[in-house]
Amino acid sequence: MTPSLVIDQTATGLRQGLRDVWAYRELLYFLTWRDLKVRYRQTALGASWAILQPLTTMVIFSVVFGGLANLPSDGVPYPLFSFTALLPWNLFAGAVSRVTASVVGQANLINKVYFPRVLIPLSGTASALVDFACSFVILLAIMGYYAYLPSWRLIALPGLLLLAMGAALGIGLWFAALNVRYRDVTYVVPFLVQIWLYASPVAYSSRLVTERLGDWAWLYGLNPLAGIVDGFRWAVLGAGAFPVGLIGTSLVTVVLLLLSGWAYFRRTEDSFADIV
Repeated sequence: MTPSLVIDQTATGLRQGLRDVWAYRELLYFLTWRDLKVRYRQTALGASWAILQPLTTMVIFSVVFGGLANLPSDGVPYPLFSFTALLPWNLFAGAVSRVTASVVGQANLINKVYFPRVLIPLSGTASALVDFACSFVILLAIMGYYAYLPSWRLIALPGLLLLAMGAALGIGLWFAALNVRYRDVTYVVPFLVQIWLYASPVAYSSRLVTERLGDWAWLYGLNPLAGIVDGFRWAVLGAGAFPVGLIGTSLVTVVLLLLSGWAYFRRTEDSFADIV
């Protein structure tokens, strides 16, 4: 008698989902590595694109916002000020874009074999770390040029990095599941990401916003990138005080995004194979 495998789609709880991810951790590694190879295959510059993008953006921001607009940079040279913020931003924006398209892009795999579908958006988030690592090396070089030495504050970077990845994954899970049913999401996300860039303190200091908000400054933390970007600048450059209020609000926002995105993705994943 041929043994059968029974897949219980009702087991969508967070604990069960984490057990599934751990059980298929080797597949997660494979999907992440495959995503990297596909992205940089047949490219002349390869992973150098992960460096050129933030460098080019830094130059544009330095000319427009640091030079022409003369925006304050908290006492830090503007190129270093903007490049430090671009690292968590590019990690977030790149992960959201990849996660959004991940499920539709893996349609052939989904239709052939069972595995926890959440591994697909997770691999998209994990692959964005490679671009971040490449850009971080350039950040260290720029810090050396401006004679900025890393300090003990760098111990906060892993936590801030996880917060940025959590924000990207939480939002990406929503978009990935919606993109299966409504392909318009693929076109809407780049537009939203572009708006989100200027709504976040990447090209400017968050003080320009929080000082106007006064006692309501914590509301700016509802944009999770506000606390994350400020935290990166504090950890890497020692700019300003540690943004406790913004990061606290951003943390709550990220947790809510992760839980709701996870729940919606797991509730709808049983229909992916039929629609995609």
